[in-house]
Amino acid sequence: MNGPAVPRHSGLAAELASEIRVLAGRLKRRLREHGGKHDLTPSQVSVVLRLEKDGPAAVSALARAELMRPQSMSAVVAQLLEAGLVRGAPDPDDGRQTLMSLSPKCLKWLRAGRAARQDWLTATISRKLSAREQEKLRTALKLLARLVEE
Repeated sequence: MNGPAVPRHSGLAAELASEIRVLAGRLKRRLREHGGKHDLTPSQVSVVLRLEKDGPAAVSALARAELMRPQSMSAVVAQLLEAGLVRGAPDPDDGRQTLMSLSPKCLKWLRAGRAARQDWLTATISRKLSAREQEKLRTALKLLARLVEE
């Protein structure tokens, strides 16, 4: 009995896929190194980024969004509160709930980290690549962007 057809990929496509994956990981690590030091856990970072993207949310909504138990999310949020990175305010629609949002300290920290990563990458591109190579990189980035289009 024959199963579904397995797509055949060229050896070059497989090689490129592997190289992109490895380089993306290395670039991510280098950017993280230059984005400022922090002692946040991956769960804490995820909550901060979700609040930044989606806006204020109750702990229960954060738990659902992050696929965590409410008790676990409460612990994550408590640590962020203690660090001064989030703050709570009564939900205007349901005073029994507290909406968590990013503190000014956290917003400043996010901006500073992004600026540091941008500065490092800009300086590295300028230092290591000629103007012609930078144009080639622009072309390669257009191709990479096509790979992630929906």
